[in-house]
Amino acid sequence: MKLQIIYLILAFLISAVLEKILIPFLKKLKVGQSERYDGPRSHLRKQGTPTMGGLVMMIVLAIFLIAFCILNRNNFELIKIVLAVGLTSLGFGLVGFIDDFKKVVLKNTEGLNPKLKMFGLLIIATAYTVFLVNFTDIGTQIKIPFTDILINLPIYIYIPFTIFVMLGTTNAVNLTDGVDGLNGSVSAIMMTALSIISLKLGNETLSMLTSVVAGSCIGFLIYNFHPAKIFMGDTGSIFLGGVLASTAIYLKNPLILVIIAIIPVLETLSDIIQVIHFRRTGKRLFKMAPLHHHFELSGWRENRVVAVFSIVTLIASVVGIFSI
Repeated sequence: MKLQIIYLILAFLISAVLEKILIPFLKKLKVGQSERYDGPRSHLRKQGTPTMGGLVMMIVLAIFLIAFCILNRNNFELIKIVLAVGLTSLGFGLVGFIDDFKKVVLKNTEGLNPKLKMFGLLIIATAYTVFLVNFTDIGTQIKIPFTDILINLPIYIYIPFTIFVMLGTTNAVNLTDGVDGLNGSVSAIMMTALSIISLKLGNETLSMLTSVVAGSCIGFLIYNFHPAKIFMGDTGSIFLGGVLASTAIYLKNPLILVIIAIIPVLETLSDIIQVIHFRRTGKRLFKMAPLHHHFELSGWRENRVVAVFSIVTLIASVVGIFSI
C-alpha cells in the first residue's frame, strides 16, 4: 500500500502543477464553458470558465504508463495489463476531448455528433472486450458481490454485457459532471476504493493505476472546488468513466460499480425517469435532471451537494470494499 500512496502523491503534485499552467493557457485561447439557459440561474456566471481540465488527468496517466513500462520492461504480462486498461481509458478520454474541442475551440455548440460520439465509445469498448477475450486469461467470469460466486457467462452474453457496462459507466460519470467539485470528489473516492479492491484481489498493477488517477483527481480539485477556476469537461468525465469500467471488468467485478458508483447510477436513473415520466404525463418528476440539479433548484448550495454526494459515495465505497 505504501507504493500506491507514493504514486497518488506524485500524481497529485504533477496534476496540481499542470492544471496551474493550463488555466491561463486556456484563458488565452478563450476556451470557455457554455452554460444552459434552462439550467440553474446561478450557473450562468460560470460562462466562459476554462474547460478541458480533464486533459491533465490523461497526461498524468500517460506519464505513469510510460514510466511503468520502462521500469517493468522485462515483464510483458504486467505491461499488458496496464496498457490494456490505460490505453482504453485514454481512448475514451480522446472521444471526450474531440467533443470538447469542437464545442469550445472550434465554437461548434453542437460538439461531436451524438451518434458519432456513441460510435467512438462503442468502438473502444468493443476493442477492449475483444482483447480481454482473446489475449488474456481472465475468462468470461463475473463475481457476485458479497458472495464467492463466479458466474461463467457464455461469450455471446459476456461481450455485449461488458460493452454495455463500459458505455453505461462512461455516460453515467459524464452526467455526474455539472456542479463545482462534484465529479472530481466522487471520482477520487471511487478510484481510491477501486485501488483498495484491486489490492484485495491481488492485482497491484491496477491498484497503482487507479491510485494515480485518484491523485490526479485531487490535484484537479484544487482548482475545481466552488467557485471553479476550471472544469474537466467531457475530456475528464468520459476518461474517468473509462478507468472505472475497464478496471472493474478486468478484475471480474463489473457489478461492484452498482455499489461504489451509486451516485453516477442515481444520476443516470434520474435522467431516464425524468424523460419517461415527462413523455407519459407531460410533467416533470424532478425539478431538473440529472439529480444534482434537482437538489440545487431545491435550495441546496453547490458545496452542500458535493459534500452529501461525496459522503454517500464514501459509505458506498466502504460497503463495496467489504463486499469483495
